[in-house]
Amino acid sequence: MSLFGAMNTAITGLGAQSAAFGNISDNIANSQTVGYKGIETTFVDYLTESNAIINSSGSVVARPHYTNSVQGALSQSGSPLAMALTGQGFFPVSHVASLADATPTFSTIPYYTRAGDFSLNEAGFLVNSAGEYLNGWSVNPATGVVNQNAITPIEVTQAVGLPVPTTQVALSANLPATPTTPTNIASQINIYDSLGTARTVVLNWTQTATNAWTVALNVPDDIAAPAVGSAIVRFGPIASSNAVPDGTIGSIGVPTGTVAVTPFALGSPASLSFSANFGNGPQSVTLDMGIFGQSAGVTQYAGSAYTLRGLTQNGLPPGSFSSVSTDSSGKIIVNFDNGQSRSIAQVPVIMFNNPDGLQREDGQSFTATSASGAALANAAGTGGAGNIVNGSIEQSNVDIATEFTRLIVAQRAYSANAKMITTADDMLQQTLDLKR
Repeated sequence: MSLFGAMNTAITGLGAQSAAFGNISDNIANSQTVGYKGIETTFVDYLTESNAIINSSGSVVARPHYTNSVQGALSQSGSPLAMALTGQGFFPVSHVASLADATPTFSTIPYYTRAGDFSLNEAGFLVNSAGEYLNGWSVNPATGVVNQNAITPIEVTQAVGLPVPTTQVALSANLPATPTTPTNIASQINIYDSLGTARTVVLNWTQTATNAWTVALNVPDDIAAPAVGSAIVRFGPIASSNAVPDGTIGSIGVPTGTVAVTPFALGSPASLSFSANFGNGPQSVTLDMGIFGQSAGVTQYAGSAYTLRGLTQNGLPPGSFSSVSTDSSGKIIVNFDNGQSRSIAQVPVIMFNNPDGLQREDGQSFTATSASGAALANAAGTGGAGNIVNGSIEQSNVDIATEFTRLIVAQRAYSANAKMITTADDMLQQTLDLKR
């Protein structure tokens, strides 16, 4: 029986080494596949009978050993939407169940992957090279609040960027201490209304006394009254009766019309606000002229002409879709050509207690099993989840040199098992020949 046992054991050895060859072949073939996780081979011995008196030949079975938790090397990608994970976790993705008129219907089975070579497809979804659709939490465009109650495919709509009405204008300029006649100086600032239309505000500066200027605001497009109001700006300690250095704003007062002013407080913002109506209701705008008692903003120093040093405002016209980008927190950001950006989704990182227990699927993706444990969604870098590296991809974790070493060992073991079979066959033939 030992000859037949030896032959049977060797045959199982051939099957086990064949399985090892298959795993090695998979690894070598996918050594350049983004996000691929290699398969190692372990061998398990099965006994028929073994004790202190006798040991009968058993068998060997090959079992796959998954390396889903082993990090692959990171490399830079030319795609701004590419993402890689360092540490533990997976990207949530969806597979398409059907496609009708370019509108995908997604499988209800959750899938997970480390293949982060994402790009926009023709329908505006983020997909990787395996055709898997990236999932994420939605973000409220108005409040920026992330909804962590549902994970759905991320769709980028190339909509118009919303206009932003101007609420704040910062002016930095120098009014001449010795102006040439006439003493009326006109300067302009541009603001945007609630529809994104550019509007002009004219500031008429008139020196009414030494170190004192009246600024009258005129808004030609105001449907109520273009002359919205005025205020008196005083410079230095004598004109303002406040302890400030010469040439700096000491007070803003005597407001008229819709103009309101900030009371003096040394080191506090010196500003005035006004209201204008462009047909969509009153729009309040604050004109920031610097700091009381400091040289930032509007000053009155030596010179005979008005000098504009800087002018900024926070409004924006409507914008067209420009590009999509990501950040290290997993936010998907839509950028518009008016300079506006808006977060539309956040990619969570999915964790498992035993990632090596995941079921392998097509396209370098996985599904959860009882061995892997339930999927746990966390923001990148929190709760033990890995960090997201933007503009990079994770390569296969297969090492070619190691695989060739395993290939040689498997080949030798296969040859040795084959030799066992031929040797056992020769011995059996010799046994049969004894009866002749």
